Amino acid sequence: MNSYTSTFYVVGVNYKKADAETRGKFSISSENQIKLLKKARKKGIEGLMVLSTCNRTEVIGFAQHPFKLIGLLSEFWVDGSVEEFARFSYVLKSKYAIDHLFKVATGLDSQILGDYEIVGQLKEAFQHSKKVGVINTFMERLFTHLLQASKRVKNETTLSSGTTSVAYAATQYLNESCSKIKDESILVYGVGEIGQHTLKNIIEYTDCKNLLVVNRSAVSLETIPELAQVTIYPHSELEKAIEKASVLIVATGASSPTISKARISPKQKLTILDLSLPSNVDKEVEELENVTLIGIDVLSKITDRTIENRKAQVPQAKEIILKHKTEFFEWLNIRKFTPAINSLKDTLNELRLNEIGLQKSNGDGFSQEQVDKITSRIVQKITTQFAKHIRSNTGDASASIDLMYKVFEISPDKETV
Repeated sequence: MNSYTSTFYVVGVNYKKADAETRGKFSISSENQIKLLKKARKKGIEGLMVLSTCNRTEVIGFAQHPFKLIGLLSEFWVDGSVEEFARFSYVLKSKYAIDHLFKVATGLDSQILGDYEIVGQLKEAFQHSKKVGVINTFMERLFTHLLQASKRVKNETTLSSGTTSVAYAATQYLNESCSKIKDESILVYGVGEIGQHTLKNIIEYTDCKNLLVVNRSAVSLETIPELAQVTIYPHSELEKAIEKASVLIVATGASSPTISKARISPKQKLTILDLSLPSNVDKEVEELENVTLIGIDVLSKITDRTIENRKAQVPQAKEIILKHKTEFFEWLNIRKFTPAINSLKDTLNELRLNEIGLQKSNGDGFSQEQVDKITSRIVQKITTQFAKHIRSNTGDASASIDLMYKVFEISPDKETV
Protein backbone atom coordinates (compact mmCIF):
# COMPACT_ATOMS: atom_id res chain seq x y z
CA MET A 1 0.00 0.00 0.00
CA ASN A 2 1.53 3.31 -1.07
CA SER A 3 1.13 5.97 1.64
CA TYR A 4 0.56 8.58 -1.06
CA THR A 5 -2.72 6.89 -2.00
CA SER A 6 -3.70 6.53 1.67
CA THR A 7 -4.72 8.86 4.48
CA PHE A 8 -2.94 9.57 7.74
CA TYR A 9 -4.97 8.47 10.78
CA VAL A 10 -4.78 8.16 14.54
CA VAL A 11 -7.22 5.52 15.81
CA GLY A 12 -7.48 4.60 19.47
CA VAL A 13 -9.02 4.71 22.92
CA ASN A 14 -7.87 6.81 25.86
CA TYR A 15 -8.77 7.93 29.37
CA LYS A 16 -11.26 10.56 28.15
CA LYS A 17 -13.96 8.05 27.22
CA ALA A 18 -12.78 4.71 28.60
CA ASP A 19 -12.07 3.79 32.22
CA ALA A 20 -9.04 1.73 33.24
CA GLU A 21 -10.86 -1.60 32.96
CA THR A 22 -12.06 -0.81 29.44
CA ARG A 23 -8.67 0.53 28.35
CA GLY A 24 -7.10 -2.66 29.66
CA LYS A 25 -9.10 -4.72 27.20
CA PHE A 26 -7.55 -2.87 24.29
CA SER A 27 -3.97 -2.65 25.55
CA ILE A 28 -1.27 -4.33 23.46
CA SER A 29 1.86 -5.89 24.92
CA SER A 30 5.29 -4.98 23.52
CA GLU A 31 5.54 -8.44 21.99
CA ASN A 32 2.19 -8.06 20.23
CA GLN A 33 3.09 -4.56 19.06
CA ILE A 34 6.01 -6.04 17.14
CA LYS A 35 3.77 -8.76 15.71
CA LEU A 36 1.23 -6.13 14.61
CA LEU A 37 3.92 -4.03 12.90
CA LYS A 38 5.33 -7.05 11.08
CA LYS A 39 1.87 -8.01 9.85
CA ALA A 40 1.33 -4.42 8.66
CA ARG A 41 4.58 -4.56 6.71
CA LYS A 42 3.48 -7.79 5.00
CA LYS A 43 0.26 -6.05 4.02
CA GLY A 44 2.31 -3.30 2.34
CA ILE A 45 1.66 -0.55 4.89
CA GLU A 46 4.60 1.88 4.71
CA GLY A 47 3.94 4.05 7.76
CA LEU A 48 2.66 2.79 11.13
CA MET A 49 3.29 3.16 14.87
CA VAL A 50 1.58 1.55 17.87
CA LEU A 51 1.37 3.35 21.19
CA SER A 52 0.01 1.42 24.19
CA THR A 53 0.26 2.92 27.69
CA CYS A 54 -1.87 2.86 30.83
CA ASN A 55 -3.82 5.87 29.50
CA ARG A 56 -4.19 5.08 25.80
CA THR A 57 -3.85 2.57 22.99
CA GLU A 58 -3.40 4.14 19.58
CA VAL A 59 -2.39 3.02 16.12
CA ILE A 60 -0.85 5.85 14.10
CA GLY A 61 -0.29 5.67 10.38
CA PHE A 62 -1.51 5.40 6.82
CA ALA A 63 -4.49 3.43 5.54
CA GLN A 64 -7.08 3.66 2.80
CA HIS A 65 -9.74 3.42 5.52
CA PRO A 66 -9.54 3.45 9.35
CA PHE A 67 -11.29 0.06 9.46
CA LYS A 68 -8.01 -1.41 8.15
CA LEU A 69 -6.21 -0.11 11.26
CA ILE A 70 -8.97 -1.21 13.62
CA GLY A 71 -8.83 -4.67 12.08
CA LEU A 72 -5.09 -4.85 12.78
CA LEU A 73 -5.57 -3.72 16.37
CA SER A 74 -8.33 -6.23 17.01
CA GLU A 75 -5.99 -9.14 16.26
CA PHE A 76 -3.60 -8.19 19.05
CA TRP A 77 -5.41 -6.39 21.89
CA VAL A 78 -6.05 -8.19 25.18
CA ASP A 79 -9.74 -8.93 25.39
CA GLY A 80 -11.86 -6.34 23.58
CA SER A 81 -14.44 -6.55 20.84
CA VAL A 82 -14.73 -4.39 17.73
CA GLU A 83 -18.24 -3.35 18.81
CA GLU A 84 -17.00 -2.16 22.22
CA PHE A 85 -14.02 -0.45 20.62
CA ALA A 86 -16.40 1.47 18.35
CA ARG A 87 -18.24 2.82 21.43
CA PHE A 88 -15.14 4.19 23.12
CA SER A 89 -12.72 4.92 20.28
CA TYR A 90 -11.87 7.98 18.21
CA VAL A 91 -10.71 8.33 14.61
CA LEU A 92 -8.65 11.40 13.76
CA LYS A 93 -7.71 12.17 10.18
CA SER A 94 -4.92 14.17 8.50
CA LYS A 95 -4.55 17.61 10.13
CA TYR A 96 -6.57 16.58 13.20
CA ALA A 97 -4.39 13.49 13.69
CA ILE A 98 -1.26 15.67 13.53
CA ASP A 99 -2.75 18.19 15.99
CA HIS A 100 -3.52 15.35 18.38
CA LEU A 101 0.01 13.93 18.24
CA PHE A 102 1.58 17.30 19.07
CA LYS A 103 -0.67 17.53 22.15
CA VAL A 104 0.24 13.98 23.18
CA ALA A 105 3.99 14.53 22.72
CA THR A 106 4.02 17.72 24.79
CA GLY A 107 1.85 16.45 27.64
CA LEU A 108 -1.22 18.55 26.81
CA ASP A 109 -3.28 15.42 26.20
CA SER A 110 -2.06 13.46 29.23
CA GLN A 111 -4.48 12.41 31.96
CA ILE A 112 -2.22 14.36 34.31
CA LEU A 113 -1.36 17.62 32.54
CA GLY A 114 2.29 17.81 31.58
CA ASP A 115 3.07 14.12 32.17
CA TYR A 116 6.42 13.73 30.39
CA GLU A 117 6.69 9.93 30.55
CA ILE A 118 4.75 9.75 27.27
CA VAL A 119 7.84 10.98 25.39
CA GLY A 120 9.81 7.87 26.29
CA GLN A 121 6.85 5.72 25.26
CA LEU A 122 6.60 7.55 21.93
CA LYS A 123 10.32 7.04 21.30
CA GLU A 124 9.98 3.34 22.03
CA ALA A 125 7.01 3.04 19.66
CA PHE A 126 8.97 4.85 16.94
CA GLN A 127 12.03 2.61 17.41
CA HIS A 128 9.85 -0.51 17.18
CA SER A 129 8.42 0.74 13.86
CA LYS A 130 11.83 1.80 12.57
CA LYS A 131 13.29 -1.62 13.36
CA VAL A 132 10.45 -3.45 11.62
CA GLY A 133 10.67 -1.10 8.63
CA VAL A 134 7.29 0.63 8.70
CA ILE A 135 8.39 4.26 9.10
CA ASN A 136 8.17 6.40 5.97
CA THR A 137 9.58 9.89 5.29
CA PHE A 138 6.36 11.62 6.37
CA MET A 139 6.32 9.93 9.79
CA GLU A 140 10.05 10.34 10.33
CA ARG A 141 9.81 14.08 9.69
CA LEU A 142 6.67 14.40 11.84
CA PHE A 143 8.31 12.48 14.69
CA THR A 144 11.33 14.80 14.56
CA HIS A 145 9.06 17.84 14.97
CA LEU A 146 7.11 16.12 17.78
CA LEU A 147 10.32 15.53 19.72
CA GLN A 148 11.60 19.07 19.06
CA ALA A 149 8.33 20.58 20.30
CA SER A 150 8.30 18.28 23.32
CA LYS A 151 11.89 19.19 24.24
CA ARG A 152 11.21 22.92 23.97
CA VAL A 153 8.05 22.68 26.08
CA LYS A 154 10.04 20.75 28.67
CA ASN A 155 12.95 23.23 28.70
CA GLU A 156 11.20 26.56 28.11
CA THR A 157 8.07 26.14 30.25
CA THR A 158 7.23 24.64 33.64
CA LEU A 159 4.44 22.52 32.18
CA SER A 160 6.20 19.36 33.38
CA SER A 161 7.63 20.74 36.61
CA GLY A 162 7.21 18.40 39.55
CA THR A 163 6.54 14.77 38.71
CA THR A 164 2.85 13.88 38.63
CA SER A 165 2.90 10.55 36.83
CA VAL A 166 0.85 7.60 38.07
CA ALA A 167 3.98 6.42 39.90
CA TYR A 168 4.27 9.77 41.67
CA ALA A 169 0.51 9.87 42.31
CA ALA A 170 0.90 6.58 44.19
CA THR A 171 3.57 8.17 46.37
CA GLN A 172 1.38 11.20 46.91
CA TYR A 173 -1.51 8.95 47.93
CA LEU A 174 0.68 7.24 50.52
CA ASN A 175 1.86 10.56 51.95
CA GLU A 176 -1.72 11.80 52.25
CA SER A 177 -3.34 8.59 53.56
CA CYS A 178 -0.64 7.24 55.87
CA SER A 179 -0.19 9.37 58.99
CA LYS A 180 3.11 7.63 59.85
CA ILE A 181 4.49 6.35 56.56
CA LYS A 182 7.89 5.74 58.16
CA ASP A 183 6.26 2.93 60.14
CA GLU A 184 4.65 1.29 57.10
CA SER A 185 6.08 -1.74 55.31
CA ILE A 186 5.69 -1.08 51.61
CA LEU A 187 6.09 -3.91 49.11
CA VAL A 188 6.67 -3.00 45.44
CA TYR A 189 5.77 -5.98 43.28
CA GLY A 190 7.31 -5.57 39.82
CA VAL A 191 10.23 -3.29 39.04
CA GLY A 192 9.76 -2.66 35.35
CA GLU A 193 9.59 0.97 34.18
CA ILE A 194 6.61 2.00 36.34
CA GLY A 195 7.82 -0.04 39.33
CA GLN A 196 11.26 1.57 39.16
CA HIS A 197 9.74 5.06 39.02
CA THR A 198 7.55 4.20 42.01
CA LEU A 199 10.51 2.87 43.97
CA LYS A 200 12.55 6.00 43.25
CA ASN A 201 9.66 8.28 44.22
CA ILE A 202 9.02 6.49 47.52
CA ILE A 203 12.71 6.76 48.42
CA GLU A 204 12.91 10.41 47.37
CA TYR A 205 9.57 11.77 48.56
CA THR A 206 8.74 9.74 51.69
CA ASP A 207 10.51 8.76 54.91
CA CYS A 208 9.50 5.10 54.64
CA LYS A 209 12.21 2.97 56.26
CA ASN A 210 10.91 -0.48 55.37
CA LEU A 211 10.78 -1.10 51.62
CA LEU A 212 10.39 -4.57 50.15
CA VAL A 213 10.67 -5.67 46.52
CA VAL A 214 9.55 -8.76 44.64
CA ASN A 215 10.09 -9.18 40.91
CA ARG A 216 9.18 -12.07 38.65
CA SER A 217 12.73 -12.18 37.25
CA ALA A 218 16.13 -11.54 38.79
CA VAL A 219 17.07 -7.89 39.46
CA SER A 220 20.45 -6.30 40.07
CA LEU A 221 21.98 -3.16 41.56
CA GLU A 222 23.62 -2.40 38.22
CA THR A 223 20.29 -1.71 36.56
CA ILE A 224 18.36 -0.48 39.63
CA PRO A 225 20.71 1.23 42.14
CA GLU A 226 17.79 1.90 44.52
CA LEU A 227 17.67 -1.81 45.35
CA ALA A 228 20.56 -1.16 47.76
CA GLN A 229 18.02 0.48 50.06
CA VAL A 230 15.39 -2.28 50.05
CA THR A 231 14.84 -5.89 51.09
CA ILE A 232 14.52 -8.19 48.09
CA TYR A 233 12.41 -11.35 48.21
CA PRO A 234 12.51 -14.02 45.48
CA HIS A 235 9.29 -14.49 43.54
CA SER A 236 8.79 -17.87 45.20
CA GLU A 237 8.34 -16.02 48.52
CA LEU A 238 5.78 -13.49 47.28
CA GLU A 239 3.13 -14.54 49.83
CA LYS A 240 5.66 -14.25 52.65
CA ALA A 241 6.58 -10.72 51.50
CA ILE A 242 2.89 -9.75 51.29
CA GLU A 243 2.35 -10.93 54.88
CA LYS A 244 5.07 -8.54 56.04
CA ALA A 245 3.59 -5.56 54.15
CA SER A 246 0.93 -3.06 55.13
CA VAL A 247 0.98 -1.55 51.61
CA LEU A 248 1.29 -3.55 48.39
CA ILE A 249 2.08 -1.67 45.16
CA VAL A 250 1.43 -3.83 42.11
CA ALA A 251 3.36 -2.76 38.99
CA THR A 252 3.78 -6.07 37.23
CA GLY A 253 2.39 -5.02 33.84
CA ALA A 254 1.08 -8.51 33.03
CA SER A 255 -1.86 -9.20 30.70
CA SER A 256 -3.79 -10.99 33.49
CA PRO A 257 -4.00 -10.66 37.31
CA THR A 258 -0.84 -11.47 39.26
CA ILE A 259 -2.40 -10.90 42.69
CA SER A 260 -5.28 -13.18 43.61
CA LYS A 261 -7.40 -13.49 46.74
CA ALA A 262 -5.54 -16.69 47.63
CA ARG A 263 -2.22 -14.85 47.98
CA ILE A 264 -3.50 -12.67 50.85
CA SER A 265 -4.26 -13.74 54.40
CA PRO A 266 -8.01 -13.20 55.10
CA LYS A 267 -7.30 -11.29 58.32
CA GLN A 268 -4.45 -9.15 57.02
CA LYS A 269 -5.00 -5.40 56.88
CA LEU A 270 -3.59 -4.32 53.54
CA THR A 271 -3.78 -1.36 51.17
CA ILE A 272 -3.19 -2.35 47.53
CA LEU A 273 -2.26 0.20 44.87
CA ASP A 274 -2.68 -1.32 41.42
CA LEU A 275 -0.60 0.61 38.87
CA SER A 276 -0.97 -1.95 36.08
CA LEU A 277 -3.12 -1.88 32.96
CA PRO A 278 -4.93 -4.14 32.47
CA SER A 279 -5.52 -4.55 36.20
CA ASN A 280 -3.12 -7.04 37.77
CA VAL A 281 -5.21 -7.46 40.92
CA ASP A 282 -8.13 -9.89 40.74
CA LYS A 283 -11.50 -8.28 41.53
CA GLU A 284 -12.17 -10.97 44.15
CA VAL A 285 -9.50 -9.34 46.34
CA GLU A 286 -12.04 -6.60 47.16
CA GLU A 287 -14.11 -9.24 48.97
CA LEU A 288 -11.49 -9.35 51.72
CA GLU A 289 -12.78 -7.23 54.60
CA ASN A 290 -9.45 -5.66 55.57
CA VAL A 291 -8.18 -4.91 52.06
CA THR A 292 -8.44 -1.49 50.40
CA LEU A 293 -7.86 -1.58 46.63
CA ILE A 294 -6.87 1.62 44.82
CA GLY A 295 -6.68 1.56 41.00
CA ILE A 296 -5.14 3.77 38.33
CA ASP A 297 -8.20 5.97 37.81
CA VAL A 298 -8.30 6.94 41.49
CA LEU A 299 -4.56 7.64 41.55
CA SER A 300 -4.72 9.70 38.38
CA LYS A 301 -7.16 12.12 40.03
CA ILE A 302 -4.65 12.95 42.72
CA THR A 303 -3.15 16.32 41.92
CA ASP A 304 -1.11 18.87 43.79
CA ARG A 305 -0.58 22.60 43.59
CA THR A 306 1.75 22.26 40.63
CA ILE A 307 -1.20 21.37 38.37
CA GLU A 308 -2.56 24.92 38.66
CA ASN A 309 0.87 26.29 37.81
CA ARG A 310 1.03 23.97 34.84
CA LYS A 311 -2.27 25.22 33.48
CA ALA A 312 -0.81 28.71 33.30
CA GLN A 313 1.92 27.33 30.99
CA VAL A 314 -0.50 25.94 28.41
CA PRO A 315 -0.64 29.08 26.19
CA GLN A 316 3.16 29.17 25.91
CA ALA A 317 3.25 25.45 25.14
CA LYS A 318 0.66 25.98 22.39
CA GLU A 319 2.81 28.71 20.84
CA ILE A 320 5.75 26.30 20.67
CA ILE A 321 3.52 23.62 19.16
CA LEU A 322 2.20 26.06 16.55
CA LYS A 323 5.73 26.94 15.43
CA HIS A 324 6.77 23.32 14.91
CA LYS A 325 3.44 22.36 13.39
CA THR A 326 3.74 25.25 10.92
CA GLU A 327 7.26 24.17 9.96
CA PHE A 328 6.05 20.62 9.38
CA PHE A 329 3.16 21.74 7.18
CA GLU A 330 5.50 24.01 5.21
CA TRP A 331 7.76 21.02 4.57
CA LEU A 332 4.71 18.98 3.62
CA ASN A 333 3.57 21.62 1.13
CA ILE A 334 7.00 21.86 -0.46
CA ARG A 335 7.21 18.07 -0.64
CA LYS A 336 3.74 17.95 -2.15
CA PHE A 337 4.70 20.32 -4.97
CA THR A 338 8.21 18.97 -5.58
CA PRO A 339 7.03 16.61 -8.36
CA ALA A 340 5.56 19.59 -10.22
CA ILE A 341 8.85 21.51 -9.95
CA ASN A 342 10.73 18.45 -11.18
CA SER A 343 8.31 18.15 -14.11
CA LEU A 344 8.91 21.80 -15.03
CA LYS A 345 12.66 21.29 -14.85
CA ASP A 346 12.47 18.18 -17.05
CA THR A 347 10.36 20.02 -19.64
CA LEU A 348 12.67 23.06 -19.71
CA ASN A 349 15.69 20.81 -20.08
CA GLU A 350 14.01 19.02 -22.97
CA LEU A 351 13.37 22.38 -24.67
CA ARG A 352 16.94 23.45 -23.93
CA LEU A 353 18.52 20.33 -25.43
CA ASN A 354 16.32 20.48 -28.52
CA GLU A 355 17.31 24.11 -29.13
CA ILE A 356 21.01 23.38 -28.56
CA GLY A 357 20.79 20.50 -31.04
CA LEU A 358 19.20 22.79 -33.61
CA GLN A 359 21.81 25.55 -33.17
CA LYS A 360 24.66 23.06 -33.25
CA SER A 361 23.57 21.77 -36.67
CA ASN A 362 23.20 25.29 -38.12
CA GLY A 363 26.45 27.05 -37.22
CA ASP A 364 30.20 26.79 -37.10
CA GLY A 365 32.27 27.52 -34.00
CA PHE A 366 29.54 26.21 -31.75
CA SER A 367 30.75 25.75 -28.13
CA GLN A 368 28.74 22.87 -26.64
CA GLU A 369 30.31 23.18 -23.19
CA GLN A 370 29.68 26.92 -22.80
CA VAL A 371 26.14 26.77 -24.11
CA ASP A 372 25.35 23.85 -21.77
CA LYS A 373 26.62 25.81 -18.80
CA ILE A 374 24.67 28.98 -19.64
CA THR A 375 21.38 27.28 -20.50
CA SER A 376 21.54 24.95 -17.47
CA ARG A 377 21.89 27.98 -15.21
CA ILE A 378 18.89 29.62 -16.88
CA VAL A 379 16.76 26.48 -16.31
CA GLN A 380 17.88 26.32 -12.68
CA LYS A 381 17.01 29.98 -12.10
CA ILE A 382 13.56 29.58 -13.62
CA THR A 383 12.71 26.50 -11.53
CA THR A 384 14.16 28.08 -8.37
CA GLN A 385 12.05 31.19 -8.91
CA PHE A 386 8.97 29.06 -9.39
CA ALA A 387 9.73 27.10 -6.21
CA LYS A 388 10.08 30.36 -4.27
CA HIS A 389 6.72 31.48 -5.60
CA ILE A 390 5.06 28.29 -4.36
CA ARG A 391 6.67 28.54 -0.92
CA SER A 392 5.49 32.11 -0.43
CA ASN A 393 2.02 31.56 -1.94
CA THR A 394 1.00 28.12 -0.71
CA GLY A 395 -2.67 29.09 -0.85
CA ASP A 396 -2.46 29.72 -4.62
CA ALA A 397 0.11 27.02 -5.35
CA SER A 398 -2.36 24.63 -6.96
CA ALA A 399 -3.60 27.32 -9.34
CA SER A 400 0.00 28.23 -10.23
CA ILE A 401 0.84 24.62 -10.96
CA ASP A 402 -2.27 24.20 -13.12
CA LEU A 403 -1.22 27.26 -15.11
CA MET A 404 2.31 25.89 -15.46
CA TYR A 405 0.94 22.61 -16.81
CA LYS A 406 -1.05 24.49 -19.46
CA VAL A 407 1.71 26.91 -20.49
CA PHE A 408 4.42 24.27 -20.82
CA GLU A 409 2.04 21.49 -21.90
CA ILE A 410 3.07 19.25 -19.01
CA SER A 411 0.93 16.25 -18.14
CA PRO A 412 0.34 15.74 -14.40
CA ASP A 413 1.12 12.08 -15.06
CA LYS A 414 4.72 13.17 -15.63
CA GLU A 415 5.11 13.91 -11.93
CA THR A 416 7.33 11.60 -9.93
CA VAL A 417 6.61 10.76 -6.31
